[in-house]
Order: sequence, then structure tokens, then C-alpha cells
Amino acid sequence: MDKHNNEFWRDIPPIANVFKPDALPEVYLQDAAIDDERYYVPFSDTVSSRPLWISPSQNSWCDILMAKGAGLVNRHYHPHQVFGYTISGKWGYLEHDWVATKGDFIYETPGEGHTLVAYEHEEPMRVFFIVKGPLIWLDENGETTGYFDVHDYIDLCRKHYNKVGLGSDMIDKLFR
Repeated sequence: MDKHNNEFWRDIPPIANVFKPDALPEVYLQDAAIDDERYYVPFSDTVSSRPLWISPSQNSWCDILMAKGAGLVNRHYHPHQVFGYTISGKWGYLEHDWVATKGDFIYETPGEGHTLVAYEHEEPMRVFFIVKGPLIWLDENGETTGYFDVHDYIDLCRKHYNKVGLGSDMIDKLFR
């Protein structure tokens, strides 16, 4: 029996002119949540980020945030929305009573301050995030102490990728 007999679309031809004028090609990264730690840029002492897509003009990026054990991203808030999908591990915010595990989705409202923590777990914490806009760093009273935007992220990624031998041009390939 043909294993493709339920794929009714097999005889449909692909679109001939895929890209509109001035459109850029998609970003395709095989094995986005790769285990090779060189692809994860240290974001703090205990948490790293694998960039997947970067938009300098929109001050946005997509990444996989990873912690191999207990981890912390300092207190911050986002002036724009953030979306997260948990791939593995266990994480949450000190300011909330929920704990996210594999398969959980999180929507962060603009202006909500939080302290991201990764819990001890048999699997590393890996969360796919869509970050729109900067992170605004906060002190223990919730007062602004600085910011981290897409340009800081790009600089951090370029330096790390050069240091580990992958080359800074890897980041440029993710720009859209």
C-alpha cells in the first residue's frame, strides 16, 4: 500500500512565483533547539539564547532560551507583548504562581515586570520566545536600571559567535 495515499495534495503544483517583489526568503533552521551549546549566546550566567530570527527595524527577535539547570534572567519588563512556548524543562516567574513545563504557552502583557527563573529538572529548560521590543531592566523595587534591545542582542550574538568560531555573519543571515 502507498504510504502517501492520504496526501491528497500530492498532485497540486507549487506556486510558480513564490516571492513578491522585494520579499526576502524565509529563515529555515534545521534542529532549532540543537544541543550544540556554541549556538546559545550567554544571556546571563545561567541562561543562554539561541537566536532564530531578528528584525532590527522592528526591534524584535525570536529565540530559544535555555538553562541546563537552575537559572535566572534578571528582573525586567517588556513595553511590548512577548509570546513563549515551552519546549522542555520547567520555568516560571517569581511574581506568579504558575510553573511552565513542556507544551505550555505564555503570553506576557506589555508592562508586566517579572523575574524569569529556570527550575532544576531532568531536561534543560528550552522556551521558544517571540520578543517584540526591548527588555527594561528593573531593580528589586521595580525601578528602571537600564534596557536591552535588539541592537544589544545583535552585538552580544556577534561577539559570542566570533568567540566560539561560528562567525558573526551567522547573525546577519537571520535578519528580516
